[in-house]
Amino acid sequence: MSSPCDPEHAPAGDVDGALMLIDSRLRALYAAQDETDPEQQRLSDQFAASLSPAEADALLDGACTLVYLFAQWLRMAYEEHDKDVIEYVVPGFVGSLRMMTRSIRPETIPTMTGMVVAAATGLSPNLWRRQFGKWTREEMNPLEATALLLAEHINRITGDHDFASRLVTEALSG
Repeated sequence: MSSPCDPEHAPAGDVDGALMLIDSRLRALYAAQDETDPEQQRLSDQFAASLSPAEADALLDGACTLVYLFAQWLRMAYEEHDKDVIEYVVPGFVGSLRMMTRSIRPETIPTMTGMVVAAATGLSPNLWRRQFGKWTREEMNPLEATALLLAEHINRITGDHDFASRLVTEALSG
């Protein structure tokens, strides 16, 4: 039986733009910077400010597409080892979000966790989220952090700092 949250019904959005933002954050993370580079932050803010409402919606959809792609890759990787992705990814993911007290409000953690679980079980995270209304301003940083944490998890288990970005780039070019 088909679900209204099946990925085939979801817009992919601006995956390139979302990947650019996540890749930029990953590079800063791997450069062992304690704080975001002010120039990088200025450019990211400038990029976000330049978006029209439709482009901002497309960027949100693109970030959700990344969450879906990363969660599906993790699901397949864990299943190859007879492990459940939710059991092995979600607790660490939630713990990481809880440690990000300056940018992640506690009340957004259940929503982001639900998105990851939805994506890991084959549902579109953006369609799953839309059931509960419009995105809020408070959910923007957590959504970015969700995609970032999943990408970093993939990179860590593969031992390759560019694996998650390359995974998406190859999927888009294929």
